[in-house]
Amino acid sequence: MSPEDVQNHPDHRRIPIQKVGIKNITYPIIVKDKKNKIQHTIARFSMYVNLPHHFKGTHMSRFIEILNDYRQAIEMRNISNILAKMKKKLNAESAQVEIEFPYFIEKKAPVSRAKSLMEYTCRFIGSINRDQETKLIVGIDVPITTLCPCSKAISEKGAHNQRSRVSVHLHTKNFFWIEDIILLIEEAASSPVYSLLKRRDEKFVTEQAYENPMFVEDIVRSIAEKLGAGQNITWFSVEAENMESIHNHNAYAMVEKDGIEGMRE
Repeated sequence: MSPEDVQNHPDHRRIPIQKVGIKNITYPIIVKDKKNKIQHTIARFSMYVNLPHHFKGTHMSRFIEILNDYRQAIEMRNISNILAKMKKKLNAESAQVEIEFPYFIEKKAPVSRAKSLMEYTCRFIGSINRDQETKLIVGIDVPITTLCPCSKAISEKGAHNQRSRVSVHLHTKNFFWIEDIILLIEEAASSPVYSLLKRRDEKFVTEQAYENPMFVEDIVRSIAEKLGAGQNITWFSVEAENMESIHNHNAYAMVEKDGIEGMRE
């Protein structure tokens, strides 16, 4: 005798559920890498489908089965396949997936050329509706250095600077490399951040930041200008947050390009 399938029992409260599934499961994955072709990393997944009012529950184990099927090739181009499989296997009208993972790039110090790995946080946020329309957002968090223009202008010696975090989310027509967006963001900063710096490197980046003072407003406008220059990106948001070194608050700015309504609901 087969075990009773309680999830398929009817529910008489007539309340549909917009999102039901699994949240914050950690899983090893392989992602595309511009330099090395692939990169092994660890991702945190959240996977949801809608549940019609007449079903008591969904089949949680099926989310894990789908995750296991695709863990060897998680990339922008196959998120739509993952979503379609979720929708079909769970008999749902809509599906959503959120994937967040650390991504590592080998980076050379600016003067000594010493090599080290730099970590960036990346995410894929995808959804599919009843009409099979798929939306995909790629998010990238990049640490940078900013130096305050006001502090530089009023100080006889030095200027205060801080580590900042830029968070960019994109919707595009075609595939792009994560590395290219990271470079674009770092080039808009007072200075990039590095994992390994020798003394002559520290001198270089300190002086580089001093010569390139930036408010958070300057950062988001500069990045937005570059992202909006091409035809591939149809929607984006850019956020910058300075972890202020002399204030008891953070400075923040955000720019969004309209184009896809409700992309980050």
